[in-house]
Amino acid sequence: MSGIRFAYPDLLYLLLIIPGMVAWYIYRGSKNHPTLQTSGLQPFTNTARSWKQYLVHAPFILRTLTAGLLILVIARPQSSNSWENVTTEGIDIVMALDISGSMLAEDFKPNRLEAAKTVASEFINGRPDDRIGLVVFSGESFTQCPLTTDHAVLLNLFQGIQSGIIEDGTAIGLGLANAVSRLKDSDAKSKVIILLTDGMNNRGEIAPVTAADIAKTYGVRVYTVGVGSLGTAPYPFKTAFGIQYQNVKVEIDEKVLQDIAGLTGGKYFRATNNQKLREIYQEIDQMEKSRIDVKEINTKTEEFQKFLWIALALFLVEILLRLTILKQNPD
Repeated sequence: MSGIRFAYPDLLYLLLIIPGMVAWYIYRGSKNHPTLQTSGLQPFTNTARSWKQYLVHAPFILRTLTAGLLILVIARPQSSNSWENVTTEGIDIVMALDISGSMLAEDFKPNRLEAAKTVASEFINGRPDDRIGLVVFSGESFTQCPLTTDHAVLLNLFQGIQSGIIEDGTAIGLGLANAVSRLKDSDAKSKVIILLTDGMNNRGEIAPVTAADIAKTYGVRVYTVGVGSLGTAPYPFKTAFGIQYQNVKVEIDEKVLQDIAGLTGGKYFRATNNQKLREIYQEIDQMEKSRIDVKEINTKTEEFQKFLWIALALFLVEILLRLTILKQNPD
């Protein structure tokens, strides 16, 4: 905690009223103080002071303190955690995920897309110090989440991904180029893209190898993952009689994925089932880490309540004194 700060510090100028209250109290007391003319003070030298005389100024003191505390309350005192730059170990990672219709094939359980989301979420949870972003692609590509250390937000967005939210197709080059654009201004020593797809590039204006050249220029390493069993895979088709399954040939352009990985200093992986996909992410998890700066979030806590309760207590004590000990007896 960095101490008490005020949301409205200008209101503290109202504390200047306090010296004025004291000056007025002293001035009024001097005017209203009764006097008795006598030839000497000897008759009063042995007169004991009443204990009430010691309390006669207490109500004013309590009222003054109450006023000061109420001014502090309306100025809204707050305690806050100081902003602090913390250096931590981590890398910048963008996950580029294919969400084309073929990712609904069920050679993975429950299907390729859901399996990829589940394993990727486990990977994210295991790297709390990394900044991670998410790019999705099919016939087009867009950024689902920029680089962030707020993994709760990232995971929430991750779970909302569904096939069909953008035009179908497989624009690997466009997805890769979009992911590179998320990393090109990063200051991290290690910048990584994990690109996962189950098909061949058939859409987009940017060729995959061209996008790989751009990644290499910016020092981005690309790990490519081809998902799909060997041979054929069951794919659900909607028909008038409900969902019907048909075995569809698995076609992954492994040569292009190998070229992308080789050109950028990454590595190509082939996942044929859920367990193999999980092992691939575990291997990527062993990559080296680099130092990044993270700014801690500044949180504020309202502290006016304690001042308000003290002011209320002082006010009640003043009222109690006036109604009991210092109560004026009627003539």
